[in-house]
Order: sequence, then structure tokens, then C-alpha cells
Amino acid sequence: MKKSFLFAIDPKTEEILVSAPEKGSNKINFIERIQRQQNELLFQAVADLTSIAKAPDFDMANFKAKDKVCQTTYNKHVENK
Repeated sequence: MKKSFLFAIDPKTEEILVSAPEKGSNKINFIERIQRQQNELLFQAVADLTSIAKAPDFDMANFKAKDKVCQTTYNKHVENK
């Protein structure tokens, strides 16, 4: 089973914060910061995900679809390192 990642954006530094939950625990482990310039596509996907999550008319199907884009884009980013 692939690991699921959590994403956030630091608006001050324009970095993507990547974390992952620890299996069987409530603990979340920080993985890395990615500068916007390093992966603009991932930055935009995470920004869209954040917008969907904050929307007053939250749509779970839309959120899951964009989260899948973020997961896939991040996994590709890791492969290309």
C-alpha cells in the first residue's frame, strides 16, 4: 500500500510542506519542504486543494480528486530527485 501524504503551503516562503501520518498513530511526521520554483505544478495542485477545502460549499468528490493529483504529482517529484 502506498503512503498517503498531507500537504500544506507556507504563504510566507511559498513552500510546500509535506507530511505523512504514522501508521497506527495520531502522530504526523514532517517529511520535507519544497520550494515553489522546484515544482510549480505541485504548488498549484496544493493551492487548489487548499481552496477546495476552504470553500463554503465543500465538495468531497472534488477534494478527493485533487488530493489524488497532489499524491501522484508528489510521488513523481520523489522519483525524479
